[in-house]
Amino acid sequence: MARDEQVVIIGAGIVGANLADELVSRGWRNITVIDQGPLEMPGGSTSHAPGLVFQTNQCKSMTGFARYTVEKMLKLELDGKPCFNQVGGLEIATTPERVEELKRKQGWAASWGIDAKIVEAEKCLELYPHLNKALVLGGLYIPTDGLILAAQAVQQLISQTRKVGVRYLGSTTVAGIKQENGRVTGVMVGEGVIPADIVVSCAGFWGVEIGAMVGLPVPLLPMAHQYVKTTAISAQAGKYHGRNGAGLPILRYQDQDLYYREHGDQFGIGYYGHRPMPVAAASLGPTPKDVDEQHMPSRMDFTPEDFEHAWQLSKNLLPILQDSEIADGFNGIFSFTPDGGPIVGQAPHLDNFYVAEAVWATHSAGVAKAVAEVLTDGKSTIDLAGCDIARFEQVQLTPEYVRETSSQNFVEVYDIIHPLQPKESPRNIRLSPFYVRQKELGAFFLEGGTWERPYWFEENAKLLPDLPPEWQPVERDAWSARYYSPIAAVEAWKTRTAVAMYDMTPLRRLEVTGPGAVDLLARLTTGSVSRKPGAVTYTLLLDEAGGIRSDITVARIETELFQVGVNGPVDTAYLQREARLQNKRTPDRAAYVRDITGGTCCVGLWGPLARKVISKVSADDFTNNGLKYFRLKRASIAGVPVVAMRLSYVGELGWEIYASAENGVRLWDALWQAGQEHGVVAGGRTAFNALRLEKGFRSWGTDMNSEHDPYQAGLEFTVKMDKAADFRGKAALEGRSRETCSTRLRCLTVDDGRSMVLGREPVYVNGKPCGYVTSAAFGYTVGKPIAYAHLPNSVAEGDAVEVEYFGNRIAATVTAEPLYDAQMARLRG
Repeated sequence: MARDEQVVIIGAGIVGANLADELVSRGWRNITVIDQGPLEMPGGSTSHAPGLVFQTNQCKSMTGFARYTVEKMLKLELDGKPCFNQVGGLEIATTPERVEELKRKQGWAASWGIDAKIVEAEKCLELYPHLNKALVLGGLYIPTDGLILAAQAVQQLISQTRKVGVRYLGSTTVAGIKQENGRVTGVMVGEGVIPADIVVSCAGFWGVEIGAMVGLPVPLLPMAHQYVKTTAISAQAGKYHGRNGAGLPILRYQDQDLYYREHGDQFGIGYYGHRPMPVAAASLGPTPKDVDEQHMPSRMDFTPEDFEHAWQLSKNLLPILQDSEIADGFNGIFSFTPDGGPIVGQAPHLDNFYVAEAVWATHSAGVAKAVAEVLTDGKSTIDLAGCDIARFEQVQLTPEYVRETSSQNFVEVYDIIHPLQPKESPRNIRLSPFYVRQKELGAFFLEGGTWERPYWFEENAKLLPDLPPEWQPVERDAWSARYYSPIAAVEAWKTRTAVAMYDMTPLRRLEVTGPGAVDLLARLTTGSVSRKPGAVTYTLLLDEAGGIRSDITVARIETELFQVGVNGPVDTAYLQREARLQNKRTPDRAAYVRDITGGTCCVGLWGPLARKVISKVSADDFTNNGLKYFRLKRASIAGVPVVAMRLSYVGELGWEIYASAENGVRLWDALWQAGQEHGVVAGGRTAFNALRLEKGFRSWGTDMNSEHDPYQAGLEFTVKMDKAADFRGKAALEGRSRETCSTRLRCLTVDDGRSMVLGREPVYVNGKPCGYVTSAAFGYTVGKPIAYAHLPNSVAEGDAVEVEYFGNRIAATVTAEPLYDAQMARLRG
C-alpha cells in the first residue's frame, strides 16, 4: 500500500501505540490513534498489566512475537530508563510431571532460538533464594526474559510518534465505522467522521464491540484475572530504586497456577487457579475522563475468597511472605480466545478493516510489527496463519462456543497439554455422515476443527495377532503412547496389502464457478489448472514474496466448475476475497466461491485391492485406462452419484470418492460390503499420518507455511514458471532453486528403530541446534520412526543428526525421500 494512506488505529494501548510506531518507522505518517480513555492512562489491559514476559511458547510465531517485543523494549527508554527490565525468567517444577514438561519447553526454546537452560533445584535456589527448598525439584531458566513496563512504554511510544506527526485523540469514543462498496472509508466519532483508507482495531477486550460495528464476530472473551501486591517485606527494603524495581527473575509456579514478580519492597502475585470470571465489555460503560491505577475500567473489585488458597500456597512457596499481608488486590481484565491465540488480520468481508486483538503485552511489539509489515509490504515475516481472524469455523464464532472454550483456556493456561489432547467439551459439533458406522466399529475419536475424527478402530484389534513380524509396532514411551493404539499398525498393514476406507469428509471443499473461475485459479496458483475438464492438479497458493500460503487440489469438473480442496477457513476467506475483487475489475469474467463441505462427504478407498472392491459396486471403468492418476470422473457406485478422483495421500492405488451428504451412509455401506471378501478395514488418522510421511507428502501448517518457499518445502515440482498465466509470487521465485535455499525440509529416520518424537523438537547438527521437527510418526512399512525437519541446506543425505526429546538426544540420519515407492508404481498402476 502507499505511504500516504490514511490510517486510523482504534486503541492507544501497548498494541496500538506500537503499531503507530512500526508504521512510522516504515515511512508512514498519516496516522490517527483514537482511545476512549485518557491518553495518560487509557484504562485497558495495558494500564494494569503486570508485565511478565516469558518468551518460550510451543508456537514458533508466538515465540517470535515475544522475542521481538523484548528486543524492541530494551531499546525503548523513558526518561533515560529502559522500558524492559531483563531480570530473566524462572519456571519451577514441584512435580515429576512438571520436570518433564520443562524439558519439553526447553526443547521448544532450542527449536526457536531462545537461550534456555534446565537447572537443578540448587540452582533454582541460587537464582531465587526465597524459594522453599523442600518444594522445588528443578526449573527452566531463560536469561533474556523479564519485565515490560507497559504503561511507561506506551507513553514513550506516543511521545516519539507524535513528534513525527501521528495524531492522538484521547477520551474519544468510536460510534461507528463508515464503509462503502465493501471497504472502510472512515471512523465515526461524536458528530464527525475521521476519513480512513485503513482502520485497525487494537481495542483489546473492547474488540468485540468494535467488530460488531462492521458485522465482524471477534471471538474473544474478556476474563477477570486476580493479581495482588503484598505489604512491604522488611528483607526487601532498600534493594531497589522505585516502587516497581525488580532484580530477581520473574517466577512461574505453574503446578499451582501462580506467578510472581517484585515491586520494590513488595511482591506481586498473579493467579489463574480461580473460577473463570467472564466479563461483558459492553457492561463496563464509558471510560471516565479521570483514570488512575486504582480506578480504571479493566480493574474490577477484588474477590478475596477466590484468592485464599493461592495466598496459602504462596506463603508456603516463598516463606519470606509468612509475615506479610495482601496490601492491594484486583481482578484485572484480559482477553482469552477459543484456541488461546491472538486475533489478527483483515476482516474477511470488509476490505482494509484489520484487527489486532487478544494480544498480551508479551507479544505486543511483535504483533504490531507483523501488522505493519502486512500493511506496508503485503506480508509478515512471521507466519500469521495461526493468528488469522479467518481461522475459525462459523460454529466457533458463536457466543456459546467462544464463552465455553475461552473459559476452558483460562482454566488450562498453565496445564500440561499433550499435542493431541482434545477438548473435553464442546464435542460432537460436526459429524461426518459415516459417524454412526464408525461408532459401530469402535472408533476412537479426537476433535479437530470441531469435527470428530477417528484415529483408530477397536474393531481392528482382532487382527493384531495376524500382524506379520515386520509390521509389529514398537513399544512407546508414556508420552508418545498417549492418544495412540498399536491397532494403527493393523490399519497401515491392511492399507498397504489389501484395502482400507478412510473418512476424508472433514477436508474442506470449495466450489468455484463462473466464466472467470479458471482466471481466478490460474492467477493465484503455481500449477497448470486450465487443462480440460477431468484434470486434477496439486498446486500451491503463494504470497507476493513467494511464501506458501497453502497447498490445494484443483479439480476441473466442467469448463466453469471446479472443486478445490483447501486447508481451512483462511483459504476460503482468501479465495472469496480474490473472487470479489476480480468481479469488480472484470464483471464479465466473474468467479464465485462457495464452501460445499457440509453438504458433501468423501471416502478414501485405497490399497492394492481397491479395484476389486469398486468393480463389485460400479459398472464404470476404474481401470488405469478408464481413470488415470490425477484425473476425475463422474460415476455411480451402488446407485449413488459420485465424483471419483484418482488421488491418494497414503501412497496406494485408489480414489477420493465424493457424494452428497445424504447419500453418505449408502456409499459407505456399499463399499464396506463389497470389501468384506478382500479384507477391507476402516483406517484412522494415526495410520493415515504414518503412511503419508512414508510417501513424503507434506502437511501445510505443519511442514511448511508462509515462511517457506516451494524450494525449501521440497515442492518445486508444483511450480510451473513457464505456464501461460502469470501467478502471484512468480516474480519473487525468479532465480531461486533448491540450491539457493538456506534451509530445506528433510526426511530423518531414527537410528535405533524405536525412539519416538512428536514434533517441534530441536534437531542438532554437530552438537548445535540447527532446525526443528515438523511432522513425525512411526513408519509401519519401513519399520522405524520417521521425522521431517527444516535443516540447513548444507546438511547432506546420510549425515548424522540428533533430535532432542525431553532432554535426551536421539540419533537419526538424513535420508533420501520418499521412503516408500519412489518410482510411483503403486500409485500409477
